[in-house]
Amino acid sequence: MNQPLLPGRRSWLALAALGLALPALQGCFGVAVAGATVGALAVSDRRSIGVQTDDEAIELKAANRLSKEIRDRSHVNFTSYNRRVLLTGEVPDEATKARVADETSRIENVQGIWNELVVAGNSSLSARSNDAYVTSKVKARFIDANQFGAHHVKVVTEAGTVFLLGIVSEREAKAAVQVARTTSGVRRVVNVMQVVNDAEVRRIDASIANSASSTATSSSNQ
Repeated sequence: MNQPLLPGRRSWLALAALGLALPALQGCFGVAVAGATVGALAVSDRRSIGVQTDDEAIELKAANRLSKEIRDRSHVNFTSYNRRVLLTGEVPDEATKARVADETSRIENVQGIWNELVVAGNSSLSARSNDAYVTSKVKARFIDANQFGAHHVKVVTEAGTVFLLGIVSEREAKAAVQVARTTSGVRRVVNVMQVVNDAEVRRIDASIANSASSTATSSSNQ
């Protein structure tokens, strides 16, 4: 069922190596590179800068709202995309699952919840490392497939289940799901992407291009 990753082997190995190396990067050089990368991705993101800022704030607030009792007994991840929050990880019971979702939904600017928490024991460090590896492979295969802008689809992996988030066209959504589900190590794919029509995608991308051009012109004139 899973297809070998021969054409993109170098790409995903490079991404995997980068992912393993990032924690070790220290000092000004690492900060500068990370800052430049984040800045470039922020500009090309189909979310506005304001929405990206809201998403970051939502994730931080959600994590801070977890009581010590829940933190000690659970492993919960919050991923906010376009003000909609994906909950993944493990909780001890259904009551805790519902409580986390309810508390998250009350955070300012949250417009929806995808509650994918499972009732189970907390995952091991090795399992989480494998999930990070699977994420890097899916992202690399997006690049190799070259069917859509890989940076337009966010990938989250939990216990081998890959969640796809983004603002995409129907064609892009289908391509992303197909690539993800045929990546080795992926057990299941959950599509929580926001699908918009082709005209809206073109409008958003044109706005991004115009904004980037204006920024570049402004910088060159300084």
